[in-house]
Amino acid sequence: MVVVAPVVVDPGVAAWFRDAGAGRGAVTRLTAGGAPGGDPGDVQRRAGPGGDVSAAAAGGAAPAGGPRLCVVIPALNEGRSIGAVVEAVRAALPGAQALVVDDGSTDDTAAEARRAGAVVASLPVNLGIGGAVQTGYRYALRHGFDIALQVDGDGQHDPGEAARLLAPVLAGQADMVIGSRWLGRGEFASPVGRRLGMRILAALVRARTGGPFTDTTSGFRAVGRRGIELFARAYPTDFPEVEVIVLACRQGLRVTEVPVAMAERQHGASSIAGLRSAYYMARVVVALLFGNRTLQEA
Repeated sequence: MVVVAPVVVDPGVAAWFRDAGAGRGAVTRLTAGGAPGGDPGDVQRRAGPGGDVSAAAAGGAAPAGGPRLCVVIPALNEGRSIGAVVEAVRAALPGAQALVVDDGSTDDTAAEARRAGAVVASLPVNLGIGGAVQTGYRYALRHGFDIALQVDGDGQHDPGEAARLLAPVLAGQADMVIGSRWLGRGEFASPVGRRLGMRILAALVRARTGGPFTDTTSGFRAVGRRGIELFARAYPTDFPEVEVIVLACRQGLRVTEVPVAMAERQHGASSIAGLRSAYYMARVVVALLFGNRTLQEA
């Protein structure tokens, strides 16, 4: 199901996210009415088979009520930027649980994330973005979170924009909200070739779902409990951002977009560049046109 009506961010909700102060490292419960509540989430030492989880002190209890938020940050060799990303998440959402999924990094990504105060799930091998994100959803499901917010580890996504994505989920208007660079907020620039590819993918997704999505490759997303349960069970691998929209719509989730401002990657290079971008396009087009096992079996 696709939600096409525009979503208005309640100023009260945005103010609550900005001003909430349940304590650094606490796991705050959120309510659509803007009141914090709930117990801090239990942090187990393992996220799943082979996925070691360690955490900084999670001190600070939050009162009872409302849904709980986990911020899932997949990262591969993002040691130069991950600390600042975690700090930005904790500043914008001081009560949320920041979970960094270290996808087999060979640098100091895990150490920098811990130093900044995140829970870290260290995968023993590189699973790819799909496996890393699904690890985050499985963690969120296991620990009883009601909302998961995806934020990239490269600094592109501004946690200060999170209220725009979270408000529709909190208000019961959507099960999945995608932050779009192309709806008139901010001045994100993209190479002509990549922008053309995005338009092609958007057209294919529209053909499969009927939804007028504009930024199908955006990894800045908020997902409610129904989506957490679905994605913990089934999630596309390799380059899942586009395919997962089709999966969500086919499973009856209400999916919408909201305008957000994004920045350019702060350090390193995109994994989708050069010849790899051609592979990305070919692989996703085939999946959209003919389906893959995840889309067929979910």
